[in-house]
Amino acid sequence: MTPSIGVALETARRKLRDRTDSPALDAQILLSAAIGRPRAWLLAHPEFELSDEQEIRLTESLDQVLAGIALPHVLGEWEFYGRAFRLSQSVLIPRPESELIVELAVRLAPRIGAEPRILDVGTGSGCIAVTLALELPGASVLACDVSAEALQIARLNAETHGVAARVACVQADLLAGLTGPFDLMCANLPYVTTEELRTLAVREPRLALDGGLDGLGLISRLVSDLPRALAMRSAALLEIDPRQAERVVGMARRNLPGSTVELAQDLARRDRVVVIRAGGLRAD
Repeated sequence: MTPSIGVALETARRKLRDRTDSPALDAQILLSAAIGRPRAWLLAHPEFELSDEQEIRLTESLDQVLAGIALPHVLGEWEFYGRAFRLSQSVLIPRPESELIVELAVRLAPRIGAEPRILDVGTGSGCIAVTLALELPGASVLACDVSAEALQIARLNAETHGVAARVACVQADLLAGLTGPFDLMCANLPYVTTEELRTLAVREPRLALDGGLDGLGLISRLVSDLPRALAMRSAALLEIDPRQAERVVGMARRNLPGSTVELAQDLARRDRVVVIRAGGLRAD
């Protein structure tokens, strides 16, 4: 006899309590995916009995999480800016703090023009690039990443959301080989130090996290190359570790003298994005 929803949720919660900080929520998410119903429906129907197939799907996904695979990678998708994005274990899981880049870009775009040329460096799943194409219908977006596997996922997400015609995905090491200038550049590059990474129980691709000895290896390379890549009136948005804020601001001011360099805070009021505005571009 297969278990009811109520029993399945409690069993999954107990198994997950030593694996996650939110075992009840994660159990609901896994069961929701297994039976194809919203979480609210599960909670309203605890007596509903799972089919054999649904029980097998739940067991398989639960086993993967218990084996150390991140929940979003088990599900194969995760939400970003209100939309679902496909994932694989070759890309970083989209995080809420990265939505700040999109918010800032959408706010700045009208000051740049109706058809901005946007570059998303280190695109990963393509969540930022695809979201900007959706939020800014006149924009053309170039999404680049050093990982060919990541670019496959980015292309799939662009196709899924109907913007493949305006989101070009290319393999590149930062700005190498790319032809500018760009009106708006976004980058969520690795910024965890190699030493810190060794101490973390990482369940995501290290290539997408390892920022080198000081966490700024890739960011410093990108900032030094920005002058040739940005248009006259343009902006660059760089996600950072809050502890790196002063150093990245200093880099930007040295490499782009005359530009306005500011910090934008995330919902936790931590410095999260370095905002560079060139050519007298106004913020509002």
